[in-house]
Amino acid sequence: MPSDFDRTKRKLNEAASKIEQEIRNAVQHLNDNVIPKVRTEGTQALRNVAQELQKLADRLDDSKKSAPQQK
Repeated sequence: MPSDFDRTKRKLNEAASKIEQEIRNAVQHLNDNVIPKVRTEGTQALRNVAQELQKLADRLDDSKKSAPQQK
């Protein structure tokens, strides 16, 4: 007959195995679904920021050209 210690040890081992499996499932989900979407949307966000920075640089250049030159 297993002792209380043995039963507790078995239950802890079962719980640890379930936790490990859930972690593997979570990592797999992240790798399969989340990371590709973040990469795609992150790339698009960077492109949008680059466009806005280009517009800002153009406006700064235009304002330099139209400002009176000081000597």
